[in-house]
Amino acid sequence: MEYYYIAMLVFLAGLACFDLFVGVSNDAVNFLNSAMGSRIASFRTTMWVATFGVLFGATFSSGMMEIARSGIFHPQMFNFTEVMIIFFAVMIADIVLLDTFNSLGLPTSTTVSIVFELLGSAIAAAAIKLYMEGGSMEMVFDYINTSKSLTIISGILISVVVAFVSGAVIQYIMRLIFSFHFERVYPYVGGVFGGLSITAIAYFLVMKGAKGASFMRPEWIDWIQVNTGILVVVLFVGFSILFQILIMVSKFNVFKIVILAGTFSLAFAFAGNDLVNFVGVPLAAYDSFKIWIASGANPDDLMMQGLLVSTKTDTFFLVASGIVMVFTLWFSKKAHRVLQTALNLSAQQSDHEQFGSSIPGRVIVRASMGLGNIVNQLIPGLVKKKLDSRFKPRRLKRGEIPLPFDYVRASVNLVLSAALISSATSLQLPLSTTYVTFMVAMGSSFADGAWDRETAVYRISGVLTVISGWFVTALTASTLAALVCGIIFLGGGFVAFVLAILSFVLIIRSNMRFKQQEANYKAEQAVRYDVQKIREILNQRVGENLLSTVTLYNNIVETFLNDDESGLRKLKLQANENFDQLTHERSIYYKMENSGYVPNKEDLDARYSYFRTFTNLRDVGRYLQALARVSKDHIANRHRTFQGELSQDLADLSQLLLEIVGNHNGKADVNALHANAQTLLSRIETIQEKLLRNGPDKGFSARGCELFLSFILFARELINHYEIIAMLQQKLNEPTSGKEGSNKPQSAQ
Repeated sequence: MEYYYIAMLVFLAGLACFDLFVGVSNDAVNFLNSAMGSRIASFRTTMWVATFGVLFGATFSSGMMEIARSGIFHPQMFNFTEVMIIFFAVMIADIVLLDTFNSLGLPTSTTVSIVFELLGSAIAAAAIKLYMEGGSMEMVFDYINTSKSLTIISGILISVVVAFVSGAVIQYIMRLIFSFHFERVYPYVGGVFGGLSITAIAYFLVMKGAKGASFMRPEWIDWIQVNTGILVVVLFVGFSILFQILIMVSKFNVFKIVILAGTFSLAFAFAGNDLVNFVGVPLAAYDSFKIWIASGANPDDLMMQGLLVSTKTDTFFLVASGIVMVFTLWFSKKAHRVLQTALNLSAQQSDHEQFGSSIPGRVIVRASMGLGNIVNQLIPGLVKKKLDSRFKPRRLKRGEIPLPFDYVRASVNLVLSAALISSATSLQLPLSTTYVTFMVAMGSSFADGAWDRETAVYRISGVLTVISGWFVTALTASTLAALVCGIIFLGGGFVAFVLAILSFVLIIRSNMRFKQQEANYKAEQAVRYDVQKIREILNQRVGENLLSTVTLYNNIVETFLNDDESGLRKLKLQANENFDQLTHERSIYYKMENSGYVPNKEDLDARYSYFRTFTNLRDVGRYLQALARVSKDHIANRHRTFQGELSQDLADLSQLLLEIVGNHNGKADVNALHANAQTLLSRIETIQEKLLRNGPDKGFSARGCELFLSFILFARELINHYEIIAMLQQKLNEPTSGKEGSNKPQSAQ
């Protein structure tokens, strides 16, 4: 029996290492984006500062480990076997959840995941235990530490609001003081700003977080608490004077010290708060195993009240975890590519928004604009003019690269985020560092006026998406963990073994998928988009897309006439995927400039042909997408399908299109479509006239006539757009078609 639990511990340790690797890869953006965005130091310098922050922060996370031991459920209510199953189910669910969310490209929070996985697993274990003992299900929550759980959950949710509001208020005050031309005010208040920032970092990280450090002695902690006030005053006065002297003597850049110290502190706070998400459960399982071995009792008889005893986690485990995090920070390729989301959403200038608009976002923007107009009318004109001058962005010099945000905002983002997370850590409240840093950045960018009428709706929609992601993650995590826990309780050791193997398969698959994505990314970056390459792409893709489009159109017609709603749902998904793929391929046009060489005029003309070709292809894809949707809705609403001669005409038209373009090794013949274009258009005219003459007499409703016209008009749009595409291809292929040219467009085969 002992070897069985040892195997479980080894498995949990392996998953902890994987969680550390993935967690840091995803969350590195939290403590790197402000320093990188302000470009105040080199990449290597910033990485070294973050490295030391992570290492030191890991040793201050000992107190947070109590969350996994007894923060969510009452361990004294469960025996050793049940506790191990709870922890095992949590880690299995965590891997499955992480793999699923990554596969779907959805954001997730490791803090929210682990808290709700512990909650879901513990509730499932309690329910099964009560059922087997014949107890009442009303007693389930007696097994849950409801007061602490509610405190943690509400703390996570409230932190989102607090982070946004505090980020907006503090940034507004700082901008009033410094303005965007901070170099004018900096010589007079830079020392005080630097002293205040460094003191805040020292207070929240060291003084408030000291009791969570694994190496701190009780007498040291007591001394710090007794002398906190004196230490704060001495640090503030000392640093303020020192920085002000350096500014006056050597024009010292205090912002560089503040931003790098903020990067250190945020990395420190991240490690201190989030380490429990990755290793808290395995370490709690290890402590449970030690308690069981020391007791010598039967695992089913030993109740785990020993987990209630507060202990300091072995510094060795914390340092080892910190080393894994540092290794990931330096060598994970994914960690080096996760900065763009936060930078896009908080940037002062942005040509691309990460999120689309949403109805709630539009409502909030309209309401905010209305409220803003009212407030503007109440503020005296002179005051308003003075305030506006403080928020007027400075003009860029010729050739100057715009930064996502300046030194003032970067300092506020870092220091405030670190302060909020460190405060929560000192209270043993796990926060989502992703959400806190994100919301602080959103609040500061809002106060800075980065949310203008061109970007506000997208950024508010992004904030709402992040908040809604909290609820999705929570519900999914708790449900999945409860399900896994129930399966293990009912299936025993064999099922646990199968789930462990499945977890490792998912880990390997995720790693292979990421490597493939990385290889595809590198291959895409290395492509030289000259005239020859573009010619090859278009001659291949135009034929492939024509075949897939005509085939899908024919399938929609047949499925519609067969009154098959389920089939139309599947075809609608295919039409959506086709449109998304064409949109992606069209967007490559904007990346061609980064292909690493200077294009000539022929290359530029070819690129423009690429853009126009995929614009036409995408237009056809959009029409097909709309046709699939209205066809599905027509059948779902149980309206009549087409009958009689017109129904047969439509089926014959779609089949004729498919026969004309043919299938030549997975591609269609664009020349054949061009040669038969007039015949097809005449056929469409005939069918349309027949509909107008006979539609009402054949039992067609006005709705049915509209839909029938949509089917035949799609065929017309397909022919018209591919005629344009054919002409573009002819021009693009002329250099290789000989001096005599050709009256027919070149084949897309």
